[in-house]
Amino acid sequence: MPGHKYKGYPNTGRPLKISFDVDGNDTPDALTPAVETSVPRYTGVGKGLCFMSLCSGSSGNCAYLGTPRGGILIDAGIKPPPKSNRKRKKSEEDVLNLNEAFAALERNGVGADMVKGILLTHAHQDHMRCLYPAISRCKCSVFCTMGVMSQMLQRCRIPSRIQDHHVPIFKEIPFRIMDMEITAFETIHDVKSVGFSIEYEGEKFVVATDMGIIGERAAYYMSRANYLMIECNYDHEMLINGKYIPMLKDRVISEKGHLDNVVAAQFVAEHYHEDLNHVFLCHLSKDNNTEEIALATMRQALEARGLTVGDGSNAADQRNRNVQIYALPRYTASDWFVLA
Repeated sequence: MPGHKYKGYPNTGRPLKISFDVDGNDTPDALTPAVETSVPRYTGVGKGLCFMSLCSGSSGNCAYLGTPRGGILIDAGIKPPPKSNRKRKKSEEDVLNLNEAFAALERNGVGADMVKGILLTHAHQDHMRCLYPAISRCKCSVFCTMGVMSQMLQRCRIPSRIQDHHVPIFKEIPFRIMDMEITAFETIHDVKSVGFSIEYEGEKFVVATDMGIIGERAAYYMSRANYLMIECNYDHEMLINGKYIPMLKDRVISEKGHLDNVVAAQFVAEHYHEDLNHVFLCHLSKDNNTEEIALATMRQALEARGLTVGDGSNAADQRNRNVQIYALPRYTASDWFVLA
């Protein structure tokens, strides 16, 4: 499409020319009734937002975002707990199971009782494989749109009683879980899907994963993030020259597929603002991407704007940079980030 605008351009466009306008005055003001809970214990590091990815990629996706009062899981694509105590051999592709995921959170002071809700982006197995066991463990609700719930019940092997734990949400109508105001927004994928803008004390953490193109409404929320978790699924050359069959390559590249490193990097570079602190690269493909390529692509786009880029390590020589970038691991928990 001429101009390669965010809404409607093919992921394969080279070079990418970014041009679009967003009206910032059309976000609904109404709030749904707040979902409040009692104040739990908090022993983790930090007095504000804390973040940890438990896995990120086609094998599974799950992340924790919390405040001193507790937090939420974003998706639940981890594995169910093992059926016995028999030790199993770990392989490179063996994503965390539910027990291991909560052990990782416990090491940072977060117990299952502190998870007060699960946000679900869409009904693909790598995002909701362990949803019901996670709800049972945390004794919490799942927050997703009616469209996502309907597709989950129709297409996925999940107990119908999941509906007993469902809190319906609506795109661009904010709702609250504890002291976080959350807004779902449309993303463009091959099933009904949303991203999330999560605001706490004026800081916005935005999740934008599994999308073939960046639509206007997604771009509106992503461009206002202080902390952005953005899909960097594939490197174009690796995909085209890789082992995927043509039909699968076409699916990944399509407008309802996944996001190219270059598209993600140029979006972030175009919309950088001084309050953007961290960019987390998520859902990297095992076969068509590497952490090194994704990080280098993002770094080059940002440095081309004259920005200094840190590696997210909080090392002394990395702190005073314009923006931090970090690739979320596919099969293991990430570092624990104290964001604000």
